[in-house]
Parts: sequence; C-alpha cells; structure tokens
Amino acid sequence: MAGWGRGRQRRTKALNDESEPAESITDGPRRPAGARRLRLRTVLIIMVIVPSVTFTPLLASGMSQLFTQWRAEKAQMDLATATAGRPAADLFFALDQERRLTAKVQANPGSAARERLAEQRAATDRAVRAFRPLATLNVAVAQEGLADAVSRTERDLGLLDQQRRAVDAGWSSGREAFDYYGGVLESDLSVLTALSNTDEGQVNTEAQTLVDLFWIIDMVGREDAILARGWETGRLTRTEYGLAAEAIGTRNHLMHARVLPALAGEETRYAKLTDGRAWQTMTAVEGRLTLAAGSSEGDQVRLRDDAAAWRSALEALTAQLRELLGLRFEHVSRIGYGHADMIFTVFVSISSVGLLALGLVVVTSWRLTAVLRRRILHLRHDAHEIQERLPDVVARLERGEDVDVDAEVRVIEPTGDELGELGQALNMARRSAVRTAVRQADQHRGFQRMLQRIARRTQILIGLQLKKLDELERRHEDPEVLEGLFDLDHLTARLRRYEENLVILGGGQPQRRWRRPVPLLDILRAAQSEVQDYRRISIDVEDEPWIAERAVGPLIHVLAELMENATAFSKPLTPVEVRAAPVSRGVAVEIEDRGLGMEPEQYEAVNALLQAPPQLDVMTHADDVRLGLYVVARLSASLGLQVELRSSAYGGTRVIVLLPEALVVDRPPAEPGPATLPEEVPQEAAAVQARPPHGDGALPARTRGRAMASVTAPAGSPDRGGAPASSGPRPLPRRVRQASLAEELRVPADPNDRGDQESWAVREQPGRSSAMIGAFQRQSRRRRTDDDAQTGPSGSAEPTSPTTEDR
Repeated sequence: MAGWGRGRQRRTKALNDESEPAESITDGPRRPAGARRLRLRTVLIIMVIVPSVTFTPLLASGMSQLFTQWRAEKAQMDLATATAGRPAADLFFALDQERRLTAKVQANPGSAARERLAEQRAATDRAVRAFRPLATLNVAVAQEGLADAVSRTERDLGLLDQQRRAVDAGWSSGREAFDYYGGVLESDLSVLTALSNTDEGQVNTEAQTLVDLFWIIDMVGREDAILARGWETGRLTRTEYGLAAEAIGTRNHLMHARVLPALAGEETRYAKLTDGRAWQTMTAVEGRLTLAAGSSEGDQVRLRDDAAAWRSALEALTAQLRELLGLRFEHVSRIGYGHADMIFTVFVSISSVGLLALGLVVVTSWRLTAVLRRRILHLRHDAHEIQERLPDVVARLERGEDVDVDAEVRVIEPTGDELGELGQALNMARRSAVRTAVRQADQHRGFQRMLQRIARRTQILIGLQLKKLDELERRHEDPEVLEGLFDLDHLTARLRRYEENLVILGGGQPQRRWRRPVPLLDILRAAQSEVQDYRRISIDVEDEPWIAERAVGPLIHVLAELMENATAFSKPLTPVEVRAAPVSRGVAVEIEDRGLGMEPEQYEAVNALLQAPPQLDVMTHADDVRLGLYVVARLSASLGLQVELRSSAYGGTRVIVLLPEALVVDRPPAEPGPATLPEEVPQEAAAVQARPPHGDGALPARTRGRAMASVTAPAGSPDRGGAPASSGPRPLPRRVRQASLAEELRVPADPNDRGDQESWAVREQPGRSSAMIGAFQRQSRRRRTDDDAQTGPSGSAEPTSPTTEDR
C-alpha cells in the first residue's frame, strides 16, 4: 500500500518515460491547408494601435468638459438676460424713482408729488414681486456670489414697507430715507455685478461697462434726490452738498474713464454724450451749485431756482443713458450666447467625429476579435473535451474496461502561429494524460489483484489454522490447554478480519456467507468475539430482531471494526456500551465509548467519509490510524447502512448504525434437527443435541465437555435444571463456572455468587470468558459444516474451501 501511495511520482515518471517522439503526436502538418490566418501577434498589435489612435478616453473626457461648459455658460446667460437680470434692472429703476419722489415729499408734504409717489410705490411693488422668486433659484451653475447678493437684497426689501410707513408718518428723516434707498440700490447693483461674472472672460469684460452704466445712473439718481429736496426748501446742508459733490465726481470718473472708451459698434454714437445739450445743462447747474457753496457761509448752502432746467436736462440724459444701457445689454447678450453656441457647435462636431472613430474601432475590433475568439473557443472546446473525457476514461478503467489510447485522443489540427503551438501542446497533454491514466489503472488493478491474491491465500491458511484449533479443542480437556487454545482461536478470528480488510480495500468482498437469517444478538456477539478487548463490551438488545443472511457477514465486520475503534480510543478500564433496538426505519445499533472524542470538524470529516467512501485514492490514506473507517464505509455503502459518529454525553464518541428495513426479516420457522447424536456425546447432553434448533442461525451445543452446556442449552433443559425446552425464543446464553473442571479442582461455591448471571464485562477469570467465546465460535462453525454436508455448497460468488468458511 505504501508503494501505491506514490501515484504522483509514478505519473511523473510515466510522462518522462514516453518513448514516442513528439512528431508522432500530431498527425497533420504544422500549417493549415486552407486560407492563411493572421498571426496572433499581428491581431494583438492591430487591437492595441486602433484604440490608441482614437484616444477614446480623451474623447470622452473632452466631450464631457465641452458639454459641461456649454451648459454652464448657457445657464449663466439665461440668468443674466432674463431670469435674474431683467427683474434686477426693473427693481433698480423703480427704487431710483421712488427715492427721488420720497425725498421731494419729505421736503414738501403738501406738494403734488405725493400722488406720483403712490403710483411709483405700486410700480416698485410689482418689481419686488418679480424679484422675489430669485431667492429660490438653483445656484449650482449660477455665477459666483449671486446667491449672497440676492439674499442681501431680499433682506433689505423686507424693510421697505416699514420705511414707507415711517416716511408717511414723518418718523423718518430725509437722511434716513436717503440712506435706506441707497443701501437697497447698492444691494441690487451687487446682484447685477454678480450676473456679469460669467465663465467667459470676454463676456465679463463687456459686462463691466454695463455695470458701470448702472452705477452712473445711480450716481445721477442720488444727486437728483438731494437736489429735489434742496429745491423744495431752497437750501442744502453741508452734508447734503458733500453727498451731491461725491456723486458728481464718481459719475464723471465712470463716464470719462470707463464707459466712453469702451463703446463699440452702434454705441459709438453716444461717444459725445458729454458734449450734448442735456449734459451741458446738467453740468452748468452743478457749476452754479458749486459757486453757491463757495459763497455761502455757515452750514447752509442756498440754491438758485434751477429746478425746471435740471429736470428737463436730467430726463433727457436719463433716456440717453438707458438707450446706451440697452445697446450694451444686447451687445453682451450677443457675445455670451454666441460663445455658448460656438462651444455647442464644437461639442457636436467633436462628438460626431469621435463617435464615428469609436464606431470604426468597435467594428474593427469586433471583426478581429471574432476571428481570434473562434480560434480560442475551438482550443477551449478541445481543452474541455479533455477535462470531460479523462474522468470518463478513468471511470471506465475503474469498471475494468479496456481503453484504446489512440481512439480516445482526437488530434487538434495545428497552425503556424502561437495558437497552433498551443493546440500541439494540448495534443501532447491529452495523449500523455490518457496514457498515464491507463497505465495507472493497470497498475492499480494489478496491485488490487495481487493484494486480494495474498489476502485469499492468507485466509486459506487462517481457515486451516481455525480447523486445526477446532480439532485440538475437541481433543483436549485440560482447562489450561483449552484456555490457551481459545486465546489462539480469538487471535486467529481477529487476524481473519484484518485479512478481510485487505480484500475489501483491494476492491473485493468478504467470502463469509450465511444461508439463513441470524438473530442480531448473535451478530453482535460474533462481532464482539473479534475485538481484542472484548471483556469491556456490554451488549443490550431489545426484542429479537433477525437479520437477512446476505448482510450477516458484512454487518459482523462493520460492527467489529466499530467496536474495536471504541475500545482502542478509550481508556482500558472504561466500558463500551452496545445497544440495539428497532426504530421506525429499521434497527438502530448504538456503540458508545467514554474516550476523549474528536473535534466537531473531525466528526464532519469522518461522517463525510462514511457517506461517500473513496475509491481509487484510498491507498493515499495508508498511514491513517483509522483505516477501519474506510472498510466500514465500503461495506456500509454496499449494504445501504447509515453510519454516523456523534459526540457522546460521556465525552467520548457514539456511533449510530441504522440497518434499513430491507435487512430486517422475520424469525424463520423452526427446522428439524439431526436424528442421531455422535457417540461421544455424554448422556446428560443428549437432550441438548436432540432438541430442534431455534431456527436459522441457532447455535448447536458442543459435543465434548460441558464448558458451553449452559450457553447452548435452552431454558428448562437438564443443564439448566428446569423443565424441558419449549419452542419459544432462545434466551441469552449464560456460562457455568467450573463446568469443565475435575471434581478435585473445583472450589466450594460462594453462596452470594451469581454464576448464571455473570456479566460479559467481569474481569475475574478471563480465561473462562475467552473459553466461552471460543466455544461459541467452534460450535457455530461446526453447525455450518453440518449444514454444508446436508444442503450442498453455498451460492457464493467465488468458490471457497471449507477452511475459509466463516464461523
């Protein structure tokens, strides 16, 4: 078995010992006879170059960036021109007019400007309502700072009604109203400034001029509000004059330094706006204001009555500034939307070209990959065929069929490229694998035959030895000699079981056969007799189940192996309990020891082994100390037994053997016994020998001596001192102390001794226990020998000599 465990080494050696040349493995030419195929290297190069040239990742990245930029600029221009820009501009002009009228009403409450103020407040309210939805805009693609500017303007507008009530009630001074409206207008201008900060640089530059125009209009409105109040009262304070002068300076700077130089296109007609009559009139009024401030003393600056000229010039100038503002707004919108449209055009062009290139890549790669895929799939199919055929070949070899290597190997047509070389390698691997499997199977079958032949020959010698021991036991009456002979008989029975293990592991079956059913109790005792430490085993059987004759021999072997494992893996003095009882699905036999047990993983591994016994690889476990489990697995599979190992409550192992209902039979009818007895049978044993047997499997009494008289005699026989035997079930066998000793060797009986009820596990006088087991075996064998003489040879599969017959 150790040599068989080196299967891998022999497989490697078989590959190295191949005597055929490599050229003989492939029968066809190296190059195909059909159309020329592209080499694998060429296909791979084409597949690498085409995607590299098309820059698929860069195309996707560029398309994503262009689309994102176009969407952002488009959304920003929509915000600047319509969504947010127009409501903010309308709010700006409405608040500017309301500021001027508020200042005029505060200076002269009884003037006619109060009606116009009410109308302007209504217009301002409409502008505020149009502006408020900007607070809920999605600012994900909006200009930076727009959300903050809108939020600040919204907070200032929340105080508008309060400011109006204060003005109407006279609680708010002119300066407070001026400051409030100025703050709201600055917040609104911050919204317009944020809208001009788009992602496109040219739009930002052009929109800056637009913002400057809004600031110029704001400066003019500030100055108008201050002067409107001054003309109603005829004077200005120094503070109000300072605010007006500051607005004049800021306006002139923005106009001359930033707006006029930036005019282009149709806007150039306003390049001489400062030279116009309205601008000149405005500056003349401002000049007279400056002279009045210089000539006035104290905190008051007296004004001339220039209100009509100022109003006429300011309305004309405001109209011109708003026209210029509209032209600049259209110019910025045209530039912004034009740039967004250009980005979209580039996006569409690049996407179209990229998709066309990508389609070319896909088509080219698909065609080339299809060619390569067909060839690779062909090789994979051949490899799968090897994977599927080799186990089938091995299974056929296990069944003993002959396999032709050349018929099992289909040669792959080689080609001149790398895939062709791979196919040639598969040819070599396939032939080598099949040839190695055949050689391994032949070696395995040869080893099994050799193992069975050696075991069979050894069994013949064991049978002859058992026959000789039987003759010696019948010849001698000396207790000491009998005790030694019974021990040898017990050892020989164990040796025969070990030889049967070799036969079973070699693929054979045990040759012990029974012609009639046997009680389960006798089977358990027979298994107990084949265990070395049998004295520790106690047997308890409920009812009297009988086992079919075909399962007697294998079941004895299985139970003996399990009992021996239980005694071997537990402490010497601990008992091993064997219990048997009928269950719903047959008969259950439990064997429980009190050893150390195993880990849960080990129980799972052993139960898996018992459920699926190994076949060819069992020899790889030759070093396993639990080799008997493989024998149990083989025999259990052949009988349909269910064997399971569990943890015992005592800390050891409990084995449950479930015998199916097909193996459990009814008690056979009684058969008549022999008409005469041998002459050497003593007179007191005549009744025992003459009685009818208890059915199939009943054990006859010994014909010499009285050592087993109480074991084989039925209840009520003279050996038991009772009434004559009945035809009922045979009771459990019991031995009689000192039955075979001479009269002078017997010791007085102990009144408290229960010799007829001594347990199997009692350790006193071990020689008598072995004597009883040996007698049990001898009488069983003798009875079967008599049956063979009456009924002829058994119907076993293999002819065997009488010396190999089981006990």
